[in-house]
Amino acid sequence: MTRCGFLSAPLLICSPFCFAQQPAKNSEATITASNGPVATVLTYEQHKQAAIRINELAGRIYAEADASAIVSEIAGLFAKELPPTWASSSIRQRVAHAEYEAVGNSAKLIPEQRIVDVWNQYVKEIGAPDEAIVSVAEIHNMRDGSYTVAQLMWTRGQQTIWTMPNVYAVGPDGKVAEGCRALEALRVIHDLDGLFQNLRGARDRLQRGIVLSEEVTKRVGEPNPQPHSIARLEAHLDTSPIRPAERSYVQEHGSVPYAQLIAHLFEELFPPQ
Repeated sequence: MTRCGFLSAPLLICSPFCFAQQPAKNSEATITASNGPVATVLTYEQHKQAAIRINELAGRIYAEADASAIVSEIAGLFAKELPPTWASSSIRQRVAHAEYEAVGNSAKLIPEQRIVDVWNQYVKEIGAPDEAIVSVAEIHNMRDGSYTVAQLMWTRGQQTIWTMPNVYAVGPDGKVAEGCRALEALRVIHDLDGLFQNLRGARDRLQRGIVLSEEVTKRVGEPNPQPHSIARLEAHLDTSPIRPAERSYVQEHGSVPYAQLIAHLFEELFPPQ
């Protein structure tokens, strides 16, 4: 069974919208771009330019068509990896509609509690260990860290799909809002499944009473700020407690029940209007 066979339900849902690992400069990235029936490998510079274009689009959504354009743009980058089941226009339209509504009305942001509920339900369904259960406070701290690092890296020229700051829901205070835009919600699910160390980092910060955005602000205000890293964006897979549970679930129950679980979680995350 391939890796795609036991990706988490939310990850399969957001396959076209997941954020690819940052490629090394001047190397070929493991990112594909669709151009009709032919998929081509992107170079680092092509990946960077695509990220800049998508980030600009994410910062000026004035109509649902704008949101649809972003979803399609990101989906194009992952045309080769996208499971056919989730390639339907209805899936993309649901995400695009949620993205548009969240941008235009803060009351339409996807609550962090909903993301927590969907994820925790998934964890319980596949029999993952309790370590994978999350709280709203952990999700918020993780989002704060991701947004803060994305801003820093983007301004320093590290412009990739990973570091696009405009996909985040931001409040009047310049910090992440209490809810997420649709694409950001998918990013959160992606990180929980594939970058579990981001959650562990958030838990560690919570225990120490650290909010990364506040720490960065303090450092900037210092007379001689040190160049050493406050935080790093790690874009690699780690020893996640989710992966073994996903394998076991598919081996025990099969791919059809797993697909049904995927569909159910999608409906929970993006309920029909």
